[in-house]
Amino acid sequence: MATAIRLTTLTECGGCAAKLGADVLAEALADLGAQTHGPELLAGLDPPEDAAVYRLTDELAVIGTLDFFPPLVDDPRAYGGIAAANALSDIFAMGGRVLFALAIAALPEDLPREAMAAIFEAAASKVREAGGVLSGGHTIRDSEPKYGLAVVGVIHPDRIWRKGGARPGDVLILTKRLGTGLLVSGARQGRTRPADLSAAIAQMQVLNRAAAEALAGHEVMAATDVTGFGLLGHGLEMARASDARLSFEAGALPLLDGAADLARAGVVTAGARHNRRFVAPSLSIAAGVAPESIALGYDPQTSGGLLVAVPSAGSEPLLADLAEQGIEAWRVGSVVEGSGVSLD
Repeated sequence: MATAIRLTTLTECGGCAAKLGADVLAEALADLGAQTHGPELLAGLDPPEDAAVYRLTDELAVIGTLDFFPPLVDDPRAYGGIAAANALSDIFAMGGRVLFALAIAALPEDLPREAMAAIFEAAASKVREAGGVLSGGHTIRDSEPKYGLAVVGVIHPDRIWRKGGARPGDVLILTKRLGTGLLVSGARQGRTRPADLSAAIAQMQVLNRAAAEALAGHEVMAATDVTGFGLLGHGLEMARASDARLSFEAGALPLLDGAADLARAGVVTAGARHNRRFVAPSLSIAAGVAPESIALGYDPQTSGGLLVAVPSAGSEPLLADLAEQGIEAWRVGSVVEGSGVSLD
């Protein structure tokens, strides 16, 4: 049973896992003298990837990432599980294996001990499910709760999935439904049906491990996970890194129940507004695309699915393999000549 406590506030986070633009972060770190590239730094901010990868030997590289955010939901256990799944996702998005994680926590002094325990226990359970161990962390006092993980994993240096590498003719596959930002924001306004919110919360706690392990048996040209920038924002990152155009099929986008209804009702998250500013100059929208499809393309996701580009000939075997393993996945578009992203 969920602990009876209100963790969320009325302040709209618009998808609490929304990210600072990688170009802004790269500039900030460069101004501070941080190293954004080097001979052993195989992935990082130049070009921007989902996690940093550092080569230790010709056959072993370490992956590092971190993510944390305020509560999206009031249930402490669900919050801990969502925050952990979201942080672990970047390791899987690059094809890596999780080793261990460290907790990042900022919690109010008056937060009940049982609520803290529920957050930590749920996160530790997710790390174990990911194949790793929660081995420590750091906690400070803060009036607004924040929780997340710094995660360390490993990968072979020659088997890193990157955002770049998609080629015209490739097929785009997505492994989770869209709409978490709208459903969470709608719940704050009392407009999301309880069953729809429960489904979104359940999806946000699903790890991308199984999907990544299934994908590892197929040819993956490019990959990322769909989180704070939304489908169109992360698609644009892949398009720029691949020097190609990602064309999404509006009618093929998989949606969580209730998300389209909220979009049609005018619910808009703060994160979606930021994503629109980022993506709109590079976005082409075909005539007849419904406004709610556009809104869901911008919608910031928390612990969203993997978006991968695979050769056309391998897409059906891949989808069949995922289905056989009980993993939902959809063909959502293709890679074409050009630049930017389109919604057709």
